[in-house]
Amino acid sequence: MTKRAPDVSASPPRRRSKYTLAPLVLIAANVVLFALFFLWPAVIGLVYSFTNYTGVGAFQFIGLDNYQRLFGDSTFFDALTRTLLYTVLFVPLNFVFSLLIANVLVSRHAKGVSVARVFFFIPWLLSPIVVGVLWRWLFGENFGLVNYLIEKFGGSAVPWQSNADLSLLVVVVAASWAWTGFSMLLFIAAIKNVPVSYYEAASLDGAGPWRQFMSITLPSIAPTSFIVILLNTIHAMKEYPLFASLNNGGPGTSNNLLVQYIYQTGFKSGQIGYASAASFVLMLILMAVAIIQLVVNRRVENR
Repeated sequence: MTKRAPDVSASPPRRRSKYTLAPLVLIAANVVLFALFFLWPAVIGLVYSFTNYTGVGAFQFIGLDNYQRLFGDSTFFDALTRTLLYTVLFVPLNFVFSLLIANVLVSRHAKGVSVARVFFFIPWLLSPIVVGVLWRWLFGENFGLVNYLIEKFGGSAVPWQSNADLSLLVVVVAASWAWTGFSMLLFIAAIKNVPVSYYEAASLDGAGPWRQFMSITLPSIAPTSFIVILLNTIHAMKEYPLFASLNNGGPGTSNNLLVQYIYQTGFKSGQIGYASAASFVLMLILMAVAIIQLVVNRRVENR
């Protein structure tokens, strides 16, 4: 009987490092919180969207009835249209305003940069409820500071709250003011990472500030611009507390956004199943927006 030779090609057993479990321990808390406050509610909501659950008692599975009813609901489409309009107005305004401020603050000719950064960043630290109350004091139709000054100088009071379009415009400006600080910081960090040699070479070629901004700054900060647009879009599609505190979606229900419609349908009308279906439609829209923006960003980067 021949003795089998030992397999010299086999690698020696690895010694277990004492740090092997460290990453798992460190992320365990986040995994538990994610599962408890996001994954589990999402699964429950998805189940409810196929039921007639009212929030109390038992429920019955009704298949796709909630989704079929949703696509025939004019109130839902009004809320969705107003949400898209708010997003289309808010995202570009915030983008331009924050990029303009960031570009000014990184200029070597700017003075008092530290104070200006704090001044523009403070609104982002405020609660949306506080921001809404502040802007309601400014643009209140009967007691607001803006109308007081207009009438003081001989003008007529502007219907900031009773006109649906003006009411929406006030919320758009208030939201842009509140979110400028966050977007501004991202843009400042991105602009500072652009190599100075690019601008020096452009100056030698005779390019002015505007040409340098369009040909160097904007292309160089494209990834940051993508992040800012994506975050602002998702935030705008989910906006609720600012509207609730500033004009409560008024006048009437003309400025009710989709999240407000979901809240009122689910918790005030007791239609949890129907509101869950509307929530999942909103989630699908947000996922579609994120995927489209991601694909566009990759194509731009690969050029």
